[in-house]
Amino acid sequence: MSETTTKTFTKRTTSPFRYDVVGSFLRPSSLKRARDQFANHEINAVELKQVEDQSIIELLRREENAGLHAVTDGEFRRSWWHLDFFWGLQGVEKVALDSGYSFHDEETRAESARLTGLLSGANHPFVDHFKFTLKHASDNVLVKQTIPAPAQFLAELQRPENLKATQAYYPTDDDLIEGIAAAYHQVILDLYNAGCRNVQLDDCTWGMLVSQHDGARPDASQDEERLTILKQQYVTVNNQAIADLPADLTVNTHICRGNYHSTWASAGGYDSVADPLFSQENVSAYFLEYDTERAGGFEPLKKVSTDKLVVLGLVTSKDGKLEDPKVIIDRIHEAGKYVPLDRLCLSTQCGFASTEEGNVLTEAQQWAKIELVKKLATAVWGEG
Repeated sequence: MSETTTKTFTKRTTSPFRYDVVGSFLRPSSLKRARDQFANHEINAVELKQVEDQSIIELLRREENAGLHAVTDGEFRRSWWHLDFFWGLQGVEKVALDSGYSFHDEETRAESARLTGLLSGANHPFVDHFKFTLKHASDNVLVKQTIPAPAQFLAELQRPENLKATQAYYPTDDDLIEGIAAAYHQVILDLYNAGCRNVQLDDCTWGMLVSQHDGARPDASQDEERLTILKQQYVTVNNQAIADLPADLTVNTHICRGNYHSTWASAGGYDSVADPLFSQENVSAYFLEYDTERAGGFEPLKKVSTDKLVVLGLVTSKDGKLEDPKVIIDRIHEAGKYVPLDRLCLSTQCGFASTEEGNVLTEAQQWAKIELVKKLATAVWGEG
């Protein structure tokens, strides 16, 4: 494994760290079994929570033993990376649809979130989830809370199947953006008051916009006017939600092209969304999918504001094959032509289980991927 010859780098003491992960982990078999039993009414909610609690405690020890500086609950209490959060907001119901999200090789379960009233972020269950994780994490690690981006919720409520209900409560897009932002802002402040100092906004909307394979909006690439409107709506709702937050709360974002059972939903480089995504979104860092050619090249990174960091998702979470270290290190240095190496970090491309189904790899392979990320980051930057 070749060493970098570049100068000494700034030691990362806040998120993101030089080696990092996106946040979700493969569900252990005991948790999968308990969720099946709960669905079949064989155990109750209290018994399911006991299994979730124990699984999260064990995961935290594994994360800490792996040397991660930022840890999560693995999203073990969720079925989906995004819908569970939406369902936890006031004024939202869980609904079944005729069809699921379209991925390259398969279709997901057919569920969504639909409005039943005006939105509020009061008493969101994720706040108690965070408190549990913080209580059981060691003092020397940062507990990261992952939530779907406000833009993701906006896109969900703008789906044709949900639009009638959405417009019944928010007649205009501006009204809807204001309502979403306010609800999110309340949840984030509640998380902060519970001790959270790092929130990550997971966001597939930008991948949808650049997509060459977009089952939800197949004409998006031809509709430039609509594309421009959506880009501005997405950056606006995200920025409004995270405006005027405490200075010691770090908000990062993760941009993805879909991650379901090792399949993908969209493709295309960042070129067409770099402005406003990289130039106007007021986050501290971008976790960016870069594990395949579907994500395009590094040149759009020139648009990243000089006060922001980029976490290169060069190690895939979709399969267990370990990447060639030299190839990854060379790609890091290639990205360094557009963003200085001191503002770069390394992570897996996405979580290992954005939904409870999980990706097609073993738990041993999952941890081997994390170990590889750590070794590569140490080779390039000298520390984590």
